[in-house]
Amino acid sequence: MAHPSAWPDKVMALLRAGNPTAAIAQIKVAPSVRDLRSLEKALAAGPLAGKWPSVEIAVTENLELLAAPRLHRSP
Repeated sequence: MAHPSAWPDKVMALLRAGNPTAAIAQIKVAPSVRDLRSLEKALAAGPLAGKWPSVEIAVTENLELLAAPRLHRSP
């Protein structure tokens, strides 16, 4: 059984610390689509929804980029 990735939690910690620029940089080098989906769910949860629109746009754009098979990063 796979362990859940700590990457979305680390990006959320950057956002809570007030550093959306660093969070966007991390989103651009996301390890997988699965991690981006987890981050997307965390951003949409409760009081955090809509707090960082630029971050939400970066997640959406990078999900689209990673959806193309030729752009998947090798493990």
